[in-house]
This record gives sequence, C-alpha cells and structure tokens, in this order.
Amino acid sequence: MMWAVFTGLLIAGIGVFVFLKPRLIWDLTEKWKSYRADEPSGFYLKATKLSRALLALAGIFVALLPFFLK
Repeated sequence: MMWAVFTGLLIAGIGVFVFLKPRLIWDLTEKWKSYRADEPSGFYLKATKLSRALLALAGIFVALLPFFLK
C-alpha cells in the first residue's frame, strides 16, 4: 500500500513540476534537436501543460486508490 502512495505522489510531483516549468523541460529534451529554435512553440507549451496536468491527476488517483480499495 505504501508503495502505491509513494509512487502516486512521485508521479503527481513530476506532473506538477513539468506543468509549472515546461520551458525547462523543453530546454533539456528538445532544444538540442534544432539549431534554429530559440523557444518552444505555443502548441508545445499547451500540449505539455495539458499532458502533465493529466499525469498529475493520474498520480493523485494512484496515491488514493489503496484507500478506496480497503
């Protein structure tokens, strides 16, 4: 049970961090692929924020799931 809670909180934390700092993630993962890109596109920022918000919600769900399955 504790592993599920810990894993869920870890996933939620990663999701929240990336939601708040999508440009940092872009710098680390995507910037090196293009010699002309100075900043991420608007679509990339929106898509990253949406997907990581869903990841954070999934992490919260995983963390709370053991309490509902008792």
